[in-house]
Amino acid sequence: MKKLMFTIACVAFAVALEAKEYTVSSASQITAALNSIQPGDTITMNGGIWNSQSIVFAANGTAAKPILLRASSYGSVILSGTSSLKIGGTYLIVDWLKFENGYSPSGSAVIEFRDNNGNGSRYCRLTRTSITSYNPVDKTKDYKWVSLYGQYNRVDHCSFENKTNIGTTLVVWLENKPNYHTIDHNYFGPRPVYGDNGAETIRVGTSDWSMYDSYTTVEYNYFDRCDGEIEIISNKSCENIYRYNVFVSCQGMLTLRHGNRCSVYGNYFFANNAENSGGIRIIGEDHKVYNNYIEKTAGSSMKTGITMTNGVPNSPLNRYFQVKRALVVFNTLIENRYSFNIGAGKDSELSLPPLDCVIANNLVWSTHSPLMTYTDTPVSMAYEGNIFYGAALGITKPAGITAVDPKMIYAADSLWRIGANSPAVNASAGNYDFVSVDIDGQPRSGIFDTGADEFSSDPVTQKPIRRSDVGPTAIVTSVTRKSKDALPERFQLVQSYPNPFNPATSILFSVPERSESRLVIVNSLGEEIVVLFSGVMESEKIYTARFDGSRFASGLYFAELQFNEHTFTHKMLLLK
Repeated sequence: MKKLMFTIACVAFAVALEAKEYTVSSASQITAALNSIQPGDTITMNGGIWNSQSIVFAANGTAAKPILLRASSYGSVILSGTSSLKIGGTYLIVDWLKFENGYSPSGSAVIEFRDNNGNGSRYCRLTRTSITSYNPVDKTKDYKWVSLYGQYNRVDHCSFENKTNIGTTLVVWLENKPNYHTIDHNYFGPRPVYGDNGAETIRVGTSDWSMYDSYTTVEYNYFDRCDGEIEIISNKSCENIYRYNVFVSCQGMLTLRHGNRCSVYGNYFFANNAENSGGIRIIGEDHKVYNNYIEKTAGSSMKTGITMTNGVPNSPLNRYFQVKRALVVFNTLIENRYSFNIGAGKDSELSLPPLDCVIANNLVWSTHSPLMTYTDTPVSMAYEGNIFYGAALGITKPAGITAVDPKMIYAADSLWRIGANSPAVNASAGNYDFVSVDIDGQPRSGIFDTGADEFSSDPVTQKPIRRSDVGPTAIVTSVTRKSKDALPERFQLVQSYPNPFNPATSILFSVPERSESRLVIVNSLGEEIVVLFSGVMESEKIYTARFDGSRFASGLYFAELQFNEHTFTHKMLLLK
């Protein structure tokens, strides 16, 4: 009898430890569910129109067992009216929500990463969620759509379209310690011209906090006709990374407005001659701008392919700091109306020209002159390894610029690239060890090529993202099984099956050459939880691994295939 009772007790204890799912139909029911929520539990919102619901998702999960708030499928729950959402706590995930046909009732934001007491969130995530046309009648009413507070939070695979009122679409708020947020794989759709300051698409920091470190990463986002104001992205803090984003027909620029020591690399600007379009504007100290592709910008003055502004002596935090020690290297600029502008904005206040900056190994090809504009003459500017061709240079040619036809080729991927006979091959100068790969992710070796593209036969591991690669619908939730003998075209994760899965799924993977490789499972917060394979893989042989999710909570997981210095990622959804 004692043995039977002990067995029953163990079963009861095991059941008690199982993750629970709460089904709710209102914000008040969410609040009620939170009274008994435990790490690993899920709150599923019933489908339909949720009108004027103020949701406060405040709880604390764990790294191994985050708490999930979700709709049953994308689009099944529409939040309208004056609906809003606060994500307050640790290890929380919000998935598959849609905000439309409404507006924020407050002057803060539609979605905030903080609780009702103003405490910022940590390790929380907003994914596969959209906000569309969530605007007040009065366009001068200022509020944001997403406000990031706290630390280590992530906004990914979301869609933000048609914000017409003043206020940044997504803003990162700083405090006296770094944020370490990640903003990735989002679609930032059309935002019409507002006509005044304060209509940025992304802002990382504020003027008064601009000398603090943020360490925010903005990567793999697609910016489509984001015309709100000159600053599509406004950097206002230090130590941030902006990489692998695509900008299409945007009337504005990626602007390093305040703050120092930021890196901008691997981005594509397809301006398509849009009015007031530009590439990258540099203000402040010790920034690195490299491996960017900038094509057909049509702006002028502050809005050129690459702009360095003049600074204000003893500048207050909200004005213009002098550009110092900027490294602008290995970029490709194609057919821009004005390729470079140095000392932009010069006047009686903005009187300090760029100081001790480097312009090296850039490839500029345009029929529009001048290729280089000196609005003010820089101090101690170093040039080396550059190729400028197609029109008048516009300045007295320094030794570090060569005027020679780079023999560009319009490639199959609709990018202008150098060919084998280009004088840009092996033409770089100087030592810039931080540029170890090109814009395609191909290794740079020997004497590097000038421009963003290294002429190479190595596998391309970075491509400009497409509209279909971002936003709520980009996540793969079903696959078609291929023949077991099918070979991949290049190193990749071929598939996982089934997906979604419960409790296990099989993962097929391959690499193009014999190498040490690893296949690991990463949770939604970027933490490695399982190693499925570690060892030598043979070239183009398909391997199979099995991931058993029995002991993990429902939610998104990522299979990462690590090969040399490259990583491929595949998304999987565990539904219990």
